[in-house]
Amino acid sequence: MNSSKIDQIGNALVAVFHRLALFAIGAATVWAALGTFSDLFHQSRATVGDLLLLFIYLEIGAMVGIYFKTNHMPVRFLLYIAITALTRHMIDVMSHAPINVVEMLSVAGSTLVITISVLLIRFTSARFPSDKKDDVA
Repeated sequence: MNSSKIDQIGNALVAVFHRLALFAIGAATVWAALGTFSDLFHQSRATVGDLLLLFIYLEIGAMVGIYFKTNHMPVRFLLYIAITALTRHMIDVMSHAPINVVEMLSVAGSTLVITISVLLIRFTSARFPSDKKDDVA
């Protein structure tokens, strides 16, 4: 077997693994979102934290969908998920008395750093667009 044939087989196996992993992640995301909806209906109310959790599921689903279509991992979506998760944590910190000011400022600072990262990524991707295409389907 020559090297190019081995590379083709390896690329095919990687593509199959990616598809299976994406289906598993997508299915787990749907399952988790349905579980959250079920819990919300049993509680007869939704908190802001619950809604932010649903936004996290939405972002994960969008990220999986984009990866299916483009074969590229959108890093910005991971940062959006991190911002949403930190916001959920901030709500939790603020809801407990006495408020832990150091933790609150740490979470706020972390959110600011990630937000600046998103701005930098958006700026650099607009200023220096990538024209490379993957060889792997």
